[in-house]
Amino acid sequence: MFSKIEIVPRWIIFAIDIFLSLVALLMAEVISKNFNVTLINFHSLYQAALTAVTINAIVFFLLKTYAGIVRYTSAQDSVKILGAVLLSTFLIFIVNAVMVTFHGHPFISFTTLVNFTLFSFLILTAYRMLAKSIFLYFKTAKLDRRKIIIYGAGEAGLVTKRTFDHDPKTNKKIIAFVDDDERKIGKTVNGIIIKPASVLTEVIMKKQVDEIIFASYSIPVDRKNQIVDLCLQHRVRVLNIPAPDVWTKPNANPKLIHKINIEDLLDRKPIRMDMQGIGSELKGKRVLVSGAAGSIGSEIVRQLMKFETGLIIMLDQSETALHNLSLEMGEHKSGSIVHAFIGDVKDAGRMEFLFNHFKPEYVYHAAAYKHVPLMEDNPAESVKTNVLGTKTMADLAVKHKVEKFVMISTDKAVNPTNIMGACKRIAEIYVQSLNNTPAASGTRFITTRFGNVLGSNGSVIPRFKQQIERGGPITVTHPDITRYFMTIPEACQLVLEAGYMGQGGEIFIFDMGKSVKIVDLAKRMIQLAGMEPNKDIQISYSGLRPGEKLYEELLNDKENTMPTHHEKIMIGKVREYVFAEVETQVLSLVADAIVNDNKKVVLQMKKLVPEFKSKNSKFEELDTLLENQQKAADATKVQDDPKSA
Repeated sequence: MFSKIEIVPRWIIFAIDIFLSLVALLMAEVISKNFNVTLINFHSLYQAALTAVTINAIVFFLLKTYAGIVRYTSAQDSVKILGAVLLSTFLIFIVNAVMVTFHGHPFISFTTLVNFTLFSFLILTAYRMLAKSIFLYFKTAKLDRRKIIIYGAGEAGLVTKRTFDHDPKTNKKIIAFVDDDERKIGKTVNGIIIKPASVLTEVIMKKQVDEIIFASYSIPVDRKNQIVDLCLQHRVRVLNIPAPDVWTKPNANPKLIHKINIEDLLDRKPIRMDMQGIGSELKGKRVLVSGAAGSIGSEIVRQLMKFETGLIIMLDQSETALHNLSLEMGEHKSGSIVHAFIGDVKDAGRMEFLFNHFKPEYVYHAAAYKHVPLMEDNPAESVKTNVLGTKTMADLAVKHKVEKFVMISTDKAVNPTNIMGACKRIAEIYVQSLNNTPAASGTRFITTRFGNVLGSNGSVIPRFKQQIERGGPITVTHPDITRYFMTIPEACQLVLEAGYMGQGGEIFIFDMGKSVKIVDLAKRMIQLAGMEPNKDIQISYSGLRPGEKLYEELLNDKENTMPTHHEKIMIGKVREYVFAEVETQVLSLVADAIVNDNKKVVLQMKKLVPEFKSKNSKFEELDTLLENQQKAADATKVQDDPKSA
């Protein structure tokens, strides 16, 4: 009923304020006469009332005390009312002093004036708070209310409660705040008690809680995981508030509160970045990001916007995605100039034009094909983009004296079992060997390797979400398959950090943390959606895809890496190559790719990267062929020179 009441017109609030001011004046006069009405000078009271009404009307109108919506009265409204009352009192005092000066007697006593000030503030504030309380009581008196707990009694928690209070359509009842800070336990916030996290289970069961909202940005990830597990056991829906820059804005919408994502539960510590060092290196620089419209490239652009770069050139061949990113960056308040440039990294002429026109000083090369099964079916195209594209960009970086060239690689380049990983390894070899040539002395080439990124275009997370929304089943390739994961922002922060610390020729490897079983990831996502695995949503196994590994290589193996000053970044110890030999082999490989001779392309890749062994792929026969050729060559060598055996 109360939720359907229209907002009261301002003139009515204005009239009520004036009327209550008169009531306050009458109460002040009565109290000043010790409740003896016979002592009241009604002529002076009439003058005082006329003066007070006139002055209050002017002050209330100028300060717009009537403009606030009564049902949403806040502390700010109370402060405004106090200011208006004090200003009115001061003006009445001035008028009273003038009366004393010219007529010898005041129309209002000092005692009455003080009482009038107190009563005016109390009455004008109290009736607003009373109206707000009545409205909130009847608005929330619904049978279908969902009982919720707000986890976090800090500023974000207060914003969350206030947002629900201001939403006339909400059907949620906040039954408690929960917090880990013992100093807050037992206290109340707007009439809602703060309980310790230790009694959360008891509160959930006793109050039959429907939802819990994480309303704090400082809850440790392991603690958050414990709470989520507890809630899932009791079929309690888990929600999360949006980012601080969104949630702290005026008139935040409760619809922005969303289901907690699997990314929010990734057990990763915050990244420590040398913001000052990165900022000083990039300040005023022209920075090119290839593959800028992709999940990694776009996040690198967002991260770069935090620094005072001179120009950010966003390069991609995807028109729509690049357009959307350009619109997003146009809304970003930053001193950096951003330019969208459509082009293909393997188009040498177009890239030459880009370098000539914009003269980039830093390059972050994220452009690549990355879907393993797709590249397994299209080796020539994989080589053209991932190898030729990288070669084109790297050669132009040398020609145009780019200061730093940071290449984004993948953990699949380690002992590759598929076309995509092998292409990335060849690109690594080319870039690293080019760094050691005299011609590239002015450009430092740096490579960064990391594994799967949660939420990226190639990640299983978006696919699992789509399958859950469709009602399942969720498709997992193998019950034992595991992967290392990190979030997109974390990966891109480490890219910027590695790019800053790199001196040229390094392959930086990121600590990916603990490996995650994909089937466990799928089960948790189903539970977070409020359903039960293999009951509401089925999990099916499709078998390993072409080129897919069961387990990825462990990147932080101490035998293959060296530490850096950053605990999450290591330098990979890999074999060094002679650039002239690499260039010859790469040119031969590209030539085969241009004529789309896939078999010859893959054979050439295996010769260039001997550790490349195909798995679950039609190209496994080439490994057998090469092994037989090697055995024949070894046998011939023994026949020609028995001593070599």
